[in-house]
Amino acid sequence: MSGSPPLRVLGVIPARLQSTRLPRKVLRDLAGKPLIVHVYEAARRAPDLADLLVATDSQEVVDACAKFGIPTTMTSAGHPTGTDRIWEVAQTRAADVYVNVQGDEPLLTPEHIRLLVSPFRDRPATQVSTLKIRLAPEEAANPNVNKVVCGADGRALYFSKYPIPYDRDGIGVARFKHQGFYAYRKPALEAFHRLAQSPLELTEKLEQLRFLENGIDVVVVETTEPTIGVDTEADLQAVAALMAERSRRIG
Repeated sequence: MSGSPPLRVLGVIPARLQSTRLPRKVLRDLAGKPLIVHVYEAARRAPDLADLLVATDSQEVVDACAKFGIPTTMTSAGHPTGTDRIWEVAQTRAADVYVNVQGDEPLLTPEHIRLLVSPFRDRPATQVSTLKIRLAPEEAANPNVNKVVCGADGRALYFSKYPIPYDRDGIGVARFKHQGFYAYRKPALEAFHRLAQSPLELTEKLEQLRFLENGIDVVVVETTEPTIGVDTEADLQAVAALMAERSRRIG
């Protein structure tokens, strides 16, 4: 909104070392540097972030980041989600908006951050934002690809691993993939941390459903820039190949 004071936006990269599908993934080597370093360097290019840090429960991650001059903060090992980890950061670091930069998204761009932050400027009542991108047909049935459906005003109606909406008559309805970046105001973080895990959240294993089940709107902004979230060894190799190809083109 014109005339509004600038937002102070803090980027937080939750980095848990004990990932399940790809153990120790944030420290896995990618083009000569740990994955978490690529994520930090990508996010650092975003002008919308006033500051950026890694929040972890691992001294090994702290030590790896220190070698590259990356600021870190130690957080509890008991947090079940990255959102809870950011909640802890918010207890001591003041900001108008906190951006959850997933620690396994090295292809993040400044435009992703700009889109995440934009609802907080355009619609000051916004409490939570996230991103969506057009879903490729071959991804629809993949339960590892999270989907989202939205209302006409951009608010999320539901998130699922199922290919929603169901195209009963085969009309070719547009489906959207959920890109798992988030931004929050502090009251939304407080509410999330205070509330128990919700029934739909437990069923789908999607933490963002806790907001919806408790009446907290999630504003969803569309992006056209795809990313590759590193969840498996194949994902890591795909990102490495893409980075190598980009390096060859630049060279």
